[in-house]
Order: sequence, then C-alpha cells, then structure tokens
Amino acid sequence: MNIPQLTIPRVVIIGAGFGGLALAKKLRNKNLQVVLLDKHNYHNFQPLLYQVATGGLEAGSIAYPIRKVIQEYKDFYFRLTSVKEIDTVNQKVIAEIGDLHYDYLVIATGSKTNFFGNKEIERNVMSMKTIPQSLNIRSLILENFEQAVLTKDEADRNSLINFVLVGAGPTGVELAGALAEMKKAILQKDYPDLDISKMEINLVQSGDRVLNTMSEKSSLAAEKFLNNLGVTIWKNVRVTNYDGRTITTNSDLTFETATVIWTAGVQGAIVHGLDAKSLVERAERIRVNPFNQVVGYNNIFALGDIAYMESEKYPQGHPMMAQPAMQQGNLLAENLVKCINNKPMKPFEYNDKGSMATIGRNLAVVDLPHYHFSGVFAWFVWMFVHLFSLIGFKNRAVVFLNWVYNYIRFDREGRLIVRPFKKKSFTTFTSDEV
Repeated sequence: MNIPQLTIPRVVIIGAGFGGLALAKKLRNKNLQVVLLDKHNYHNFQPLLYQVATGGLEAGSIAYPIRKVIQEYKDFYFRLTSVKEIDTVNQKVIAEIGDLHYDYLVIATGSKTNFFGNKEIERNVMSMKTIPQSLNIRSLILENFEQAVLTKDEADRNSLINFVLVGAGPTGVELAGALAEMKKAILQKDYPDLDISKMEINLVQSGDRVLNTMSEKSSLAAEKFLNNLGVTIWKNVRVTNYDGRTITTNSDLTFETATVIWTAGVQGAIVHGLDAKSLVERAERIRVNPFNQVVGYNNIFALGDIAYMESEKYPQGHPMMAQPAMQQGNLLAENLVKCINNKPMKPFEYNDKGSMATIGRNLAVVDLPHYHFSGVFAWFVWMFVHLFSLIGFKNRAVVFLNWVYNYIRFDREGRLIVRPFKKKSFTTFTSDEV
C-alpha cells in the first residue's frame, strides 16, 4: 500500500463511518502512524440518505472527503480499498490493493442491510445504506412515474406508483413521510396527466407498532402523523417474498408494486479472518469486551455497529446507531494510547442522549432520557441536531439553505435522473440496469 515504515506503532482502522472517523480524529498528535481504509473516499451521513432518495438534497451535501478530514494530521494515511480478510497470525490486513502490517487493528466496518437469508427478496428490493443506493432509489421512483405516464394498462400503472416500505424504524418512517409529502405537493404538479390520488404508500411492520425502539408515546404520535399524511400502515405483517412484481406476506395480504424499499433490519458487515469464538453469528457482529477489544485478541479492537458489547443494561449489545459508535471511537482513542503504554484502560459506558425521527413538515418525535415530545418543536430540534452533526461548514450551509427553500416553496428540486436505474424484474422496463 506504499505506507512508510516508521518506528512508532501503526494503527490500522478499517472503515470511516461515524466510529472510525471519531477514533481517527482523536488519535491526532498521539505519536502514532494511523492508516484509514475505506471502500469510499468520503464519509457518508446516513441519517439524511432518505432526503437524497426523495430529491430533497443532493448527494454531495451529505458526504465529506475523508482525505480532507485528515490532510493536516501528521503520519496519517488514507487508502481507497475494500478489505478482503484479516491475517491475525501475521498481523496483516489483506485488501484489494495489497497487504498491510498492523501493530494495532480497529474494525469499524459498520452494518449492512439484513434480508434474513431470503435471496429473492435481496435480489428484487431496494435498500438504502449508501449514497449510490439512495441515488438508485431516486432514479427508480422518478422513472416509475415517467413509465406510468406511458403505460395504458391500469394494473401496470398502479403497480408503478404503488410504494411498499418494509420496516417501520426511523428510516422507514422518515422515507414514508417524505414520499407522502411528495404526493401531496409535488407529484401532482409534475404529472398532471396521472391520477396521483391512486398513488399508494404502504408501510409494513412485522411488530405491533412503528418506531418500536422509541417510547410508546413517540410511536403513537408518529403513527398518527403518518396516517394524517395518507400513509397506510400494516402492523404485525411479515413480508415472506417479493418476485419483482408481487409481495407475499405471512397472511392473505399481497401487494402489486414495482418499488419495494427494504428497511427492515441491519446486521454487521463482517470482515473474514477472526476466530469463530469472536463472532456472534446470528447478528453478524464481533464480540468485544468493555474496552472494545475483540475477544481472544489483545491488539484487535472493534467499535460501532460491528461491535457486540454485552452489558447488564444492553444484553443484546448497544443499538446500531451513530451515537454509540462515536462515543466508543472517542474513548477507544484514549484506551489505545493506554494499551500501548501498558496502562489500565477505561471501560465503555454508553451515554444515551436520546433518539428522534422526523415524519414530515413540522412533524417529528423526540425521545430524551427523561422527556418525550412531538410536533413542531421536535421538528426544529431534529433539524438542529442533524444540521450540526454534518461535517464541514459548506455542507451545513447547503443543507440549511435547501431546507429553507423547500420549506418556503414546498418543493424538492433534486428530482433529477442523473444515473438511470432500471430493474430487470419488472417486464415493462426496457433500459439497461446500472
């Protein structure tokens, strides 16, 4: 990888998500050589991916170059690559661009969409974990409407403008609300020759309530907001298959749709090479101790979504969210220095600062440790927190101006098909898949 050999310890970080980037920043000026590996050259702010998918924001406003973050850090290096395997015996990372020796290794590969072993669902649905996937969703949504304008068959037309979102967590709820607002204020103007009233937005949840990781009060408020926006919520319904046209469920309920967006679950993005006893197979996560050390290894650590740290309060590990990842990254920087200097490390304790979700214009729910609220004030809190969580002043300014414009004009001007995407499984499509 053309990394210079120095006398100081080398720390290799796999993944530049919330946890990996937080760790890298805190390792600045610690007399270490830090090598950051990622398959993208940018940090992706995942909480706003749904706005890219629905035309509210352009992709560049929620991404930030990794090299720009570390460009003034001494002895920091970035390499654009995917890691294939870890050789724990020889202390090497085996990547597409070559091998790299490590003194200390941190795995921060994050999570990926969980399809629960159903390969046909995985092949035919859309997932939304990356910027390219969000752009594919945006293109597919708009192309479906363009195709619907041309389609004479009513069943095909209805299928093209029928949307099914599987999973009613924050991503599913926020995406459903955004689509409902597009239906209400935008699509009827863009497609006056379509009966937009026939557009359906179905939110399917296998559990008995939406936002089941939040308080019951926030869950009920979110459901009320969605119902008022025209979203149909199906609870206690589990999707069993999707062939590209028809969704089947564990009941007699079926859906005819050309667009299924899967937000039903996540699992760790495992890197091969670790001992089996270090892995939690059902969750595809890496078992770590309270210091984020991978079980069975002294110089390998894991943090964020990929790390499975059991505790009395979190027997199933910490929630797979940004906050635990960033807090673990900040503490691990201190613990790595202590570990190198043979000093006792500090155990991790998660400080739950709360959770939130936005449903639409002036509609959001917020759970703080001792207080739950919803409505307009919650919406402003959601915007403030997300705006200042973005990296870079320019990104914050662009997102803020977009939000102000969208609020005043009730518009989403990112309705652009810049990279066409067509699904082979829907027979009326004719373009090549990208």
